[in-house]
Amino acid sequence: MPTLQILLLCYASLAEPVAYFSIFPFINEMIFRLGDLPESSVGFWTGLIESLFSLVQMALMIFYGRAADRLGRKPVLVFSLAGISVATAMFGLSQNLWQMVLARCFAGCFAGSVVTIRTMIRGSLACPTDLNHAPGAFCRAPFFAQFPYALASFVAGALCLTSTLAAQIFLKETLQTAAQKSASDPKPAPPLTTWEVLTSPGVPTVLLIFGHTMFLALAYTAVSPLYQFTSIENGGLSFSDAQIAVFIAVAGVSQAAWMLIGFPPLQRWLGTGRLLRACVAFQPFFMASYPLLNELRRHGYERAFWGTLWPTLIIGSGVAMSFACVQLALNDISPSSAVLATVNALALTVNSGIRAFTPVAFTSLYAVGVKWGWADGHLIWFVLIAVAVALYVDCWFLPKAAEGNYGRKKVGGDGEGEAR
Repeated sequence: MPTLQILLLCYASLAEPVAYFSIFPFINEMIFRLGDLPESSVGFWTGLIESLFSLVQMALMIFYGRAADRLGRKPVLVFSLAGISVATAMFGLSQNLWQMVLARCFAGCFAGSVVTIRTMIRGSLACPTDLNHAPGAFCRAPFFAQFPYALASFVAGALCLTSTLAAQIFLKETLQTAAQKSASDPKPAPPLTTWEVLTSPGVPTVLLIFGHTMFLALAYTAVSPLYQFTSIENGGLSFSDAQIAVFIAVAGVSQAAWMLIGFPPLQRWLGTGRLLRACVAFQPFFMASYPLLNELRRHGYERAFWGTLWPTLIIGSGVAMSFACVQLALNDISPSSAVLATVNALALTVNSGIRAFTPVAFTSLYAVGVKWGWADGHLIWFVLIAVAVALYVDCWFLPKAAEGNYGRKKVGGDGEGEAR
C-alpha cells in the first residue's frame, strides 16, 4: 500500500473542512460586532455566509472533476489548495457584511476538488488584542486591533498552505497518460451510466438516508455555535469565542475516539444497519439535551449545568458513527466496484447541495425562534428532534444489501463459515 501517498492525501483533505469550519467559533460575534446588527438577526447572516461556501463549491464541483481528468489530478489539487489557503486567510480581513460574503464565495471557488472531512481551528485566536483574552505582544499590534479576526483566519490559511506545499512536493500523479492506457490490459466492458447507477436497486434509498443523515448533521453543526453564542435569556449559553472553541474541540476529539475505538467492534458486532439505527435512535435525546442545558443555566444551576454539559457532549458525539455507517451502506449498495466512484460522487453532490441551503435555513429558523421567544427560544430544538425522529423511520427502509455483516457463524459441515 502506498502509505505515504495516502497520508499526503489525508492531510490535503483537511484543507476544505478547515476552510469551512474554521470560522464557526467566531463568525457569530464577528457579524454581531462588524455588522452592527441586533442579536436576533445574527442567525440569518451566519447561515447565509456559511451556506455560500458550499453553494459555490457545488456549482464548480463538476468543473474541477473534468479538469482533473484532462489536466491531471495533482495540478488541479495543488491549484485548489493554494487558492483556498489565500481565500481562507483573506476572510479575517473583512470589515463589513458584504466583504464577508464575497470572501466566503471566493473561498468556495477553490473548494471543489477536496474531499470533505470535519475539522476546526481553535476560536481562541479571534480578537487577540482583547486585554482580558490574550495579554501580551498582540495588544501592541495595531494591525490586529483593526482586523481582530485576521489571526484566526491566517492560521487556518497557513495550515491549508502547508498541505498545498506537501501535495506539490511529494504527491504523485495518478492519472494515466494515453501511452500508459494503450500499454495496459484490454479495456473492460463500459461501466454503467450515471443514470443507470442512480436507478439501480437500493441506491436511491441509501442516497435518501445518506442525505437525511447529512441534513440533520449539518443543521446541528450550523445551529450549535449560534446557540452557544446566544445570550442565556434568549435560549443560548452566552459562551465566549474561546469557550465555543473548547466545545468544538471536545466534540471533535470525542467523535474521533468513538470512530477509532468504538466503531470497529460495534460494527462487527451489530452490523452496519443495526449500528446506524442505534446511533439515530439516540439523536432525538441528544437534541433535547440542549434546551435543558439552557434551562439549567437560566435558573442558576451552574454546577448542574457544567456537570451535565461535558458528559452529554462526549457521549452524544457517538452519533457521529452514523456517518461511517451510511458510507459503508453506499459502498455495499454500489452495483459494482467499477462504478463505486460514481456512487460516491452522487453522494458528495447530495451532500454539497444540502450544505448549500441547510445552514441559512436553520440559523434563520433559530433567529425566528429567538424573536418569537416561543418556549424560551427553543423552537429550533423541537424542529431538530422531529427531523431526527423522521431519520430513524427512514433507516428502517435500509436495503438488505446495505445492512452489513453482523455476528458470526461456526464453520458448518458443508464448509460454510462466512460471517452473516
